[in-house]
Amino acid sequence: MIHHHSAAGTAAWTDLLRSLKDSAVSGLRGAPKLKTIGRKRYWYDHYRIGTETVDRYIGEDTEELRSRLERQKPIAEAEKQASRERARLMRTLRAEGYLMADAGSGQVISAMARAGVFRLGGTLVGTQAFRCYEGELGVRITFDQAAMTDDIDIASFERLSLVLQDSVDAPLADVFSELKFDPLPSTEKGQVWRWRQTDRRTLVEFLTPSFSDQEGLRELPALGVSAQSLHFLNYLIAEPLQAPLLYRSGVLIQIPRPERFAIHKLIVADRRRGGADALKSRKDRAQAAFLIEVLHAERPDDLAEAYETAMERGPAWRARIAASLQQMPETRTLLETLPS
Repeated sequence: MIHHHSAAGTAAWTDLLRSLKDSAVSGLRGAPKLKTIGRKRYWYDHYRIGTETVDRYIGEDTEELRSRLERQKPIAEAEKQASRERARLMRTLRAEGYLMADAGSGQVISAMARAGVFRLGGTLVGTQAFRCYEGELGVRITFDQAAMTDDIDIASFERLSLVLQDSVDAPLADVFSELKFDPLPSTEKGQVWRWRQTDRRTLVEFLTPSFSDQEGLRELPALGVSAQSLHFLNYLIAEPLQAPLLYRSGVLIQIPRPERFAIHKLIVADRRRGGADALKSRKDRAQAAFLIEVLHAERPDDLAEAYETAMERGPAWRARIAASLQQMPETRTLLETLPS
């Protein structure tokens, strides 16, 4: 059964997201500048430091972002009051029973946000992202479905990282060092894509889609780190959403679309079957089943499009999905009854 959050909670979450998006453009140092790179257009904060000209990436050109940039001055003037309002909204969300980020994960993810990880195309994936769908979908997620994990996974497209021509505000190696993380050794010398916190079990990993037969390490220049490339990941992080991480007064992050997250979990669950990964596979299926039930009821067209897109990717995709659905008869029935 689907349990919805109250109208007051849904409104608070929506207002928090809007305020965080406004805040992201409140501190521009210069004039917004539009660049065309390839087939896409991107906005930059264009300003000078001494004799040097700086273009700091803001975001991809959208009608929503253009509207905010046009209102940038009044947004900046109202930021102090808006900050207090975000704290009030967070109190409302806590009272409404929304899942909050734990102190350890919240500290790490917010530090990455301040450094520019999400501004520069990073997308939070895994259970940390799944918990954020409470607000996006307006439904309650049980603790069992969203049981906390010490892993924090960030995914980004290698090509996007190359074309943005910008980089994080502080080297991530320094950010992690301040938080008492140590780099973990890699099979490829000089390339670091994982960090482990010394006084906790928290593990941060960077991932990127693989477009070749191999799943080796690749570079993400904008983030200044290496990343483990994975098949099927391009599907997950295409067209991501902005969302608030519920920590302190809210942190603006980026997460996958819930319909793509759900279908991708069916694929990942089959990749992780057996052995030490059996428990993770069961959790993958539980999260997929929950999201598919909600989306089938409330966003069936979005779910149908995501499912069809994955099934059209080829036999390997269809085989992975079918193998998971064989263990999930109720979920399979829902997908079979989607609008065509």
